[in-house]
Amino acid sequence: MLRTRIIPTLLLRNASLVKTERFGRFQYIGDPCNTVRIFNELEVDELAFVDITATREGRTPNLSVLRDIADECFMPLSYGGGISTLEHARSVFQIGFEKVILNSHAETNPALITQIADAYGAQAVVVSIDVRKNLFGQYRVATQGGRKRTRRDPVEWAKEAEQRGAGEILLTSIDREGTWQGQDIELIASVTQAVSIPVIAQGGSGTIGHIADAVKRGGASAVAVGSMVVFQKKGMGVLVNFPDAELLKQALRGTDGPVR
Repeated sequence: MLRTRIIPTLLLRNASLVKTERFGRFQYIGDPCNTVRIFNELEVDELAFVDITATREGRTPNLSVLRDIADECFMPLSYGGGISTLEHARSVFQIGFEKVILNSHAETNPALITQIADAYGAQAVVVSIDVRKNLFGQYRVATQGGRKRTRRDPVEWAKEAEQRGAGEILLTSIDREGTWQGQDIELIASVTQAVSIPVIAQGGSGTIGHIADAVKRGGASAVAVGSMVVFQKKGMGVLVNFPDAELLKQALRGTDGPVR
């Protein structure tokens, strides 16, 4: 069984870091390279970067920004945004990123998953699935930064992504993203029970308890965190940080130690 990973997932908008709420309004966070330096000092295990406007604006990955990030970073990196071809993925790998994250382009061209997995291995391919509830309360996949609603069921799409060669699923609840209200455990559990590859749960974590819930109750193999590692607290200013390692261990092991 894989050790639980807590992955800061940072959002790029052009060359700046931002944080969104429910994929809508955003707040400026800072310079990506300065933020990477802080996470280096905090000794996090892994970092993910997602350019939230690349696909919508028809842009390819900003290799200049990504190269600067890779040069600064001491831990494994993944990147998503604007990757629509094998060549795009290759250029990101050549810079020094270990994984690519596919979302909208994988949904419209699922063969892309297989092409990249065949070339670089399943472990290098993360399929990102953004989910929101429709008017009938049904979970449905959304693409284009949450702006395009599809009829895809997230469980069936996760199963297809696995069959096509994805090594991991990054599962995001749009309705919870940036809210600090806790993860959508029902959504997470529905996907983790349907696939055998690791599922990274994202959207809503505001406490260590929320992280533990995603793992223990939802079955997630990893948890992606955003707001709680770039803000002091909900409604307060920017402060790049990372949860206390001992508190995380206690929460994830189910001990009675303090959880913040």
